[in-house]
Amino acid sequence: MHSPANPPANGQREAALLAQLIELIAHHRGACAGYARVLDAIGHTASRRYERLADLPWLPVRLFKTHRLSASGAQTVATLTSSGTTGTGASQIALDRAAMERQRHLLAQTLENLIGPRRLPMLIVDTPASVRSERASIRGATVLGVMQAGRDHVFALDADQNVDADALDRFLARHAHAPFLIFGFTGPVWTQFYAHAARRALDLSNGVLLHTGGWKRLASQAVSPERFRADFRAACGLARCHNFYGMVEQGGTIHVESASGDGLYSPPFADVIVRDPQTWREAAIGVPGVLEVLSTAPRTHPGHILLTEDLGVIHGIDDGEWPGKRFSVLGRLPKAEARGCSDTAPDAPASAARAP
Repeated sequence: MHSPANPPANGQREAALLAQLIELIAHHRGACAGYARVLDAIGHTASRRYERLADLPWLPVRLFKTHRLSASGAQTVATLTSSGTTGTGASQIALDRAAMERQRHLLAQTLENLIGPRRLPMLIVDTPASVRSERASIRGATVLGVMQAGRDHVFALDADQNVDADALDRFLARHAHAPFLIFGFTGPVWTQFYAHAARRALDLSNGVLLHTGGWKRLASQAVSPERFRADFRAACGLARCHNFYGMVEQGGTIHVESASGDGLYSPPFADVIVRDPQTWREAAIGVPGVLEVLSTAPRTHPGHILLTEDLGVIHGIDDGEWPGKRFSVLGRLPKAEARGCSDTAPDAPASAARAP
């Protein structure tokens, strides 16, 4: 994301976000009876005061797999579903029209900060079916959301998840001379798109790649994030590779990796905290723990402060390529459910799963 000329200090950012999240806690307490009961049960009554983001009450993200927590009276126009690969249930997030528009606006804002205000020609490393038949899954919703930042969309994979070489060649012939956008889930981007692009020595030097998830599969192939970026640069001249992290329970919120790979960064309306799994206190910089995600995006369900099932670490604050916290996701907690959407491979058709 482009760094503002005079970014606010972390304390100012936290204070602004704290006020908004306190307002959201009150909003969800009044709108969702189940959430209000949870808050009362853990001692977070309406009269409680908060001084730090780390003091705010979180919900375990798994709660959304077992309970439908939505604002009463909301007129649902869409339900986004995440499903894992082990059959232990799925989060179902109901959205009204205002929530859908808010998610689209916030995602577009984040992408504009990353690539600028102009919509770029967009190559989607996926199949058209990801939009047509899976639009209610987090996979389809993610593709649709990122498509907002693009134009002249072309899908790089056919129905069998093989590279559509003719479509790819036509796209590059029209657009490779100027900046263009590439989006996909990390598994297919590497196993399908990179393999084809490297073999053909395609010129992707004007491309900006956005990708998400899939590192567990690639780790088994000894493909680290560092190798991923280095090999794309060496084989195709692609220098801007941005991984991002997000989830269906906080739709519209993505934490984006800088081009140098020095960490993931949160948008202005979100933040992350790492907690010690023994004490649940906030962990120090450099100490791994359980990742908590905070976002002002959710208003039709209490997904604004969530303890994930991922391990993470904060590397630093206001000391990296962009302002704010820079962090990494280290993997899933032991015995946590595996996710499936971005670990798609040709021999394993994609399931709709919570985006990493």
